[in-house]
Amino acid sequence: MWDYTEKVMEHFYNPRNQGVIEATNEPGIATVFGEVGSIACGDALRLHLKIEVDTDKILDSRFQTFGCTSAIASSSALTEMIKGLTLDEALKVSNQDIANFLGGLPEEKMHCSVMGKEALEAAIFKYRGIEIEHHEEDEGALVCSCYGVSDNRIRRIIIENNLTTAEQVTSYVKAGGGCGSCLVDIEDILFAIQQEKEATAARITAEVGLNPTHPLTTVQKIALIQAVLQEVRPVLLADGGDVDLYDLEGNVVKVILKGACGSCESSMATLKNAIEVRIKERVSPSLVVEAVE
Repeated sequence: MWDYTEKVMEHFYNPRNQGVIEATNEPGIATVFGEVGSIACGDALRLHLKIEVDTDKILDSRFQTFGCTSAIASSSALTEMIKGLTLDEALKVSNQDIANFLGGLPEEKMHCSVMGKEALEAAIFKYRGIEIEHHEEDEGALVCSCYGVSDNRIRRIIIENNLTTAEQVTSYVKAGGGCGSCLVDIEDILFAIQQEKEATAARITAEVGLNPTHPLTTVQKIALIQAVLQEVRPVLLADGGDVDLYDLEGNVVKVILKGACGSCESSMATLKNAIEVRIKERVSPSLVVEAVE
């Protein structure tokens, strides 16, 4: 039996916003839905949005899901969290935010919060004319044939959630949870990312002489920020984009998004989920990331 929080059980027994949002001819209002998963894989989610066109504000959100307790609770929580937000604000909601809203999820069920986040992105990308089926971040060499998960997606989820084991990867994206033949490949990806982190940390320590007993200088902060950007760069490059540090003004990290990242409507999600979260963890929780032209 999974150890669910009271809030998870409340959203499971009394789910909010379950159902569909029908298409409307109301002026200035648009409806859209995004889908992820499949019944064959055990979990499927369709997330519906009602959007005020002029402001990009989410007026209503509803869901239909085929899944477990965590899938229903995560979907219910997400619809509550995003009502009243603009699309860009909604893109900042991470899968960890969904889990935190529920008071936590068992690690083996974190894929349900990931599914919610990806359904939200799918709906917003669809509304903005970005076909999620061809979104490059999910393209790449197929690692898990049971669940159709690519190496690029696994790398992205590992980096965004700071995962360290194949079991965690399975919990977050199900890869490795079928026949298990891809677990070795997942371990290889984890090992490669860890090597990249260690090499970058060693180089930065040698270059700037970090002393944990002293506050970070501006030069040291910049060096650590550059290290974080080096960690996320492979994921961005795989998606046809890139990022450069432009400046550090007080607690504001200014970056330039390049290539696909600069032109993609989901650039805000890239800033907040792939970059800002890690900079807060590695450098200082007071730092925020902004893109400059």
